[in-house]
Amino acid sequence: MDKYYYITTPIYYVNDVPHIGHAYTTLACDVMARYKRSRGYEVAFLTGTDEHGQKVETAAKANGETPLELADRVVKRFQALWDKLNCTHTDFIRTTQERHKHTVCKQFKKIEAKGDIYLGYYEDWYCTPCETFWTETQLLDGTCPDCGRETSKLKEESYFFKMSKYQDQLIKYIEENPDFIQPKTRRNEILSFVREGLRDLSISRTTFNWGIPVPDNDKHVIYVWFDALTNYISALGYPEDKDGDFKKFWPAVHVIGKDILRFHAVYWPTFLMAAELPLPKTVFAHGWWTVEGQKMSKSLRNVVEPNMLVDKYGVDAIRYFLLREVPFGLDGDFSHSALVHRINSDLANDLGNLVSRSTAMLSKYFDGTLPEAGALDEVDQALVDKFPVALQTVDKQLEEMAFNKALMTIWELISASNKYIDDTAPWALAKDPAQQQRLGTVMYNLLEGIRIIGLLVAPFMPETGARIMQILGSDSNNLNLEGQDQWGGLQAGAQVEKAAPLFPRIETE
Repeated sequence: MDKYYYITTPIYYVNDVPHIGHAYTTLACDVMARYKRSRGYEVAFLTGTDEHGQKVETAAKANGETPLELADRVVKRFQALWDKLNCTHTDFIRTTQERHKHTVCKQFKKIEAKGDIYLGYYEDWYCTPCETFWTETQLLDGTCPDCGRETSKLKEESYFFKMSKYQDQLIKYIEENPDFIQPKTRRNEILSFVREGLRDLSISRTTFNWGIPVPDNDKHVIYVWFDALTNYISALGYPEDKDGDFKKFWPAVHVIGKDILRFHAVYWPTFLMAAELPLPKTVFAHGWWTVEGQKMSKSLRNVVEPNMLVDKYGVDAIRYFLLREVPFGLDGDFSHSALVHRINSDLANDLGNLVSRSTAMLSKYFDGTLPEAGALDEVDQALVDKFPVALQTVDKQLEEMAFNKALMTIWELISASNKYIDDTAPWALAKDPAQQQRLGTVMYNLLEGIRIIGLLVAPFMPETGARIMQILGSDSNNLNLEGQDQWGGLQAGAQVEKAAPLFPRIETE
């Protein structure tokens, strides 16, 4: 069976500085991409940048540069951060690329030919920072309900998309596909929004130039959301599909922040319905991060800068913390004390100690050569039996993007292994020559358990997974679970190194 998996981040707006929220989304996708690869899937993992719109045009003008110069400058920050965070995206799309513009124009013409795009006039309250029109009733004391800033009344000629036409079809689809919008609370929110009634959507602007011109009417540029959302299929080479990627990989799993859920769960599916294309498999909206209990904002100067965190704590510690600390889908609070606590207790004490204690004992009692395992006692069997169950559980949890639960399941194996050391007391066995074979069995079980734990942590902490394989004398480039997840993969006679601590403890002032 061909196994294909397509996962996407939103394309990040180039008017932003990459912050912890961007890192969170991209890391979640990277963990899924790595896990699916380790399970034998061919994976397409897309990220990129959204480079059009009035905000970019205005910011560029203020800086005395062209919009493209601004985009070229900022895009490097995102690309450098993904490299630093060890992300394995297979493509990086920019909405200023020709391949993208080509697909957007094709999509526009296809929907227009069907009669679902028409020319009319648009009049409403417009928020420039959010690039969103609001009705009078949606405003909060005359200000934008999303960002709280001033709005202005605008009337302009506009192309409209007949979104209202797809209201019933969208409701039916959401009701019949419970996994389409995740988590469930978000699904209910979208359903009630759609049931209130969909209006036709203005999909062009004449008040600025920085965007993709409407085919055959370049007085208009295509509205940023019609342009931006199309990236998910333009990256696959739609509609020509010369390389067959669209046929192979579409539909996708979209991972987004909850603030852009409506665009992904209402606008995008109706655009796809109009173009007669399959809808995404899942749109998963995660929560927001606050910092020490406060909303992140430039004015409060509390925007958490991921580069700085990686420099200070290491990439794997940051990857672990972000996906362990908060259930994916709920809001989370970032604090340095919580991060240091996780590094010291989970990474240094639990995982780090397990590896250094076990390899030190093997070095001391067997000169680092892995002994044969003998017959299993009850205490051994109890440990061994935990592994296949945990592997199945992690698979199910990751399918639901329950990253923190999957990590808790893996940590149960780490705790069970640490407890196994206490229960079997290898140091006592080592004192009795008659117990040499029993000691060998205990050491084998410990290191074989560590091998499977190393493969399980690898999608979350790739450097750590590879380091564990290296310590065990295994191939540190082969972190596949498929074919390596059965008990007994470590061969007796393997040379195991005495490991330095994987995560040194952080002393708090």
